Amino acid sequence: MFRELAPDDVQLFPVDVDGESNAYFLLNATRTIRCIDAAACREVQFFTADEELHAHRAGEYRSVIGLRIDKSKVGDTRVFRTWGWHLPIIVDEEIKDAFEANGIFGGKFEEV
Repeated sequence: MFRELAPDDVQLFPVDVDGESNAYFLLNATRTIRCIDAAACREVQFFTADEELHAHRAGEYRSVIGLRIDKSKVGDTRVFRTWGWHLPIIVDEEIKDAFEANGIFGGKFEEV
């Protein structure tokens, strides 16, 4: 589904899983977008230049609770990570719906 619905936003690498005969792939979201709407999030914390271990990450997000994005900055990108907060992979609603319609579960989907 990723190849069909978001071919410009992802890379898929085939991988072997011991004891499994099904095909498995490692997904790489190739796009990172600076789109977090910090004012709309419940809470955000940033790394600062004063932190010895993380000074190189100054300005990036230390924590984001209640993630909200500015959808106007996303454009037609369908799969991406957010700049400065790389934990979630964001997918558009059509991809989410396609997964659910095909019985693919296991991910956690929250509107952001």
